[in-house]
Amino acid sequence: MQSGDEVFSQAELEEWNEQLKEMGQHYQALMQELLERMAPDAAADSIQADMREAFQAGAESLMRNPQLLWQTQARLIQDQYQLWQQGLQALSGNLGEPLVVPPKNDRRFKDEAWQQEPFYRAILQQYLLFSGAVEELVEQLDGLPEKQKRNLAFYARQLVNAMAPTNFVTTNPEVMRRTLETKGQNLIEGLAQLRRDLANSADGLNVAMTDRSAFEIGRNIAVTPGYVVYENELIQLIQYTPTTDTVFKTPLLVVPPWINKYYILDLRQDNSLVKWLVDQGHTVFLISWRNPGPAQRDLTWADYMQMGPVAAMEAIEQACGEKSVNLLSYCIGGTLAASTVAYLTSTRRGRKVKSVTYMATLQDFRDPGELGVLLSEPILEGIEARMEQDGYLDGRSMAYTFNLLRENDLFWSFYVSNYLKGENPAPFDLLYWNTDGTNLPAGTHGWYLRHMYLENRLVEPGGIELDGVKIDLRKISTPSYFVSTREDHIAKWNSTYYGALLPKGPVTFVLGGSGHIAGIVNPPVRNKYGYWTNGELPEDHEAWLAGAEFHEGSWWPHWQQWMTEGGYADADKMVPARQPGEGELKLLEEAPGRYVRMTIPEVLGEVPAKAE
Repeated sequence: MQSGDEVFSQAELEEWNEQLKEMGQHYQALMQELLERMAPDAAADSIQADMREAFQAGAESLMRNPQLLWQTQARLIQDQYQLWQQGLQALSGNLGEPLVVPPKNDRRFKDEAWQQEPFYRAILQQYLLFSGAVEELVEQLDGLPEKQKRNLAFYARQLVNAMAPTNFVTTNPEVMRRTLETKGQNLIEGLAQLRRDLANSADGLNVAMTDRSAFEIGRNIAVTPGYVVYENELIQLIQYTPTTDTVFKTPLLVVPPWINKYYILDLRQDNSLVKWLVDQGHTVFLISWRNPGPAQRDLTWADYMQMGPVAAMEAIEQACGEKSVNLLSYCIGGTLAASTVAYLTSTRRGRKVKSVTYMATLQDFRDPGELGVLLSEPILEGIEARMEQDGYLDGRSMAYTFNLLRENDLFWSFYVSNYLKGENPAPFDLLYWNTDGTNLPAGTHGWYLRHMYLENRLVEPGGIELDGVKIDLRKISTPSYFVSTREDHIAKWNSTYYGALLPKGPVTFVLGGSGHIAGIVNPPVRNKYGYWTNGELPEDHEAWLAGAEFHEGSWWPHWQQWMTEGGYADADKMVPARQPGEGELKLLEEAPGRYVRMTIPEVLGEVPAKAE
């Protein structure tokens, strides 16, 4: 154990005293800032109420099964006795084999002190025994509705991981060493960083994940050449500069999500899906969504459809003279694309879309995963009340919520490194994108959460009405390509699969490896993750997987083959490459355009907007 029994000189003691004074000043300022942020909030109150109800239901279930409680307590007592005996042996220099070890993928306990020093080793095993007991106890509870049990497991996991010994100064060996080495300077710097992060947070705490000064949109990320050729209140439409002499006749329109910015598809040249598409001979257009604020509070899902894909298709016809497009959509952009294709089908304009691709897209929301924990009726009412007041949902709140789905990797690891170790985050472009969020208009987002997530109405014939038109996904005859990823925790594949069973037209479903981002943004040159295909679409997703064939590498070439073999990108009807500005649309500005550059603090007037 790193102890504090060293003999300090008078000068060192005075230095420690000065450091403690500075820590105290930071701490007092931090407490004042926290108090100023403690105004009542309907959304936060509803989540806290749901937590209380979940734990109360769990306690009542446990009281109805005293044998389970007794068994858990008895096992913990037995484990504590063994741990005590092991501690006695450790005092004599015999560490022996640990009673329990963390999973290999748990990066919190990589420091050798957790295994070699008796003090930290005992703390670690005590924590692992406790956390394991809580997890098993929740799993064995009977008589709880499935959703409430899921909620209880999520909340219990959050609390257990918050209590990890790595999250506290005196029980983290790395932090203790750093504190003694720097005489507490790491804690001073950590408190200063905590105050900066708190100032850049809406709800909760958005920890700094990367050195944001290392990146600039248009300079070293989102750099595929092109021009903005159309814009309205909601979108800028980018046309990318071709890299081939000839291109497919039918243009390709990319519909990215608006919960985050589009450049996850154009992060770097070596993993840019946009660049790869251009290099394959597609005339690529992409929607860059506006980062909305209070002025856009009344925008609806129908507005996103009309001012997004529909307006973009009309602009593409002006740019290229083509009346139809291929759609490539991602995440919530895919949900909008499905709505749009269904709307066009119901208004006898279905031929405007020659093919549609859905990447990690929910249409059937039967299993929203852990996001569903935070979308119960009471919690949704709180979110709606907050959005009614503000006119938008702050994107930083959304980012905090998503980070809690992987709390150890995306919250606590940065909490420890930033605030306890006093380290500066390293440059990482993916994490830069992850922290460069967008707001969500009240009129769109509340409707989406209620109609899609909570009520799952998109799968119902006529369950959704857009601009007076009842849509039905089952009427879509447009050829569809669905690609999901096996480890996706945002759009779980056991839900996305059932969206592929809805259209009446030809459907191909592909399952990639990895998760929501890495499994989709998976360039062929890396030859990673692999993917599964199956020519059949059985009624059950597990039956599909059981009959699927695994392939090495990226799914991107498989998609390109599907496009060309189906004639949606017809290799026999290539045309000269189209340069932006050659058609009826003027060049407005170079890609990536100003919409994607707008940050949340700039939109909300918290900092001055950068000069254009």
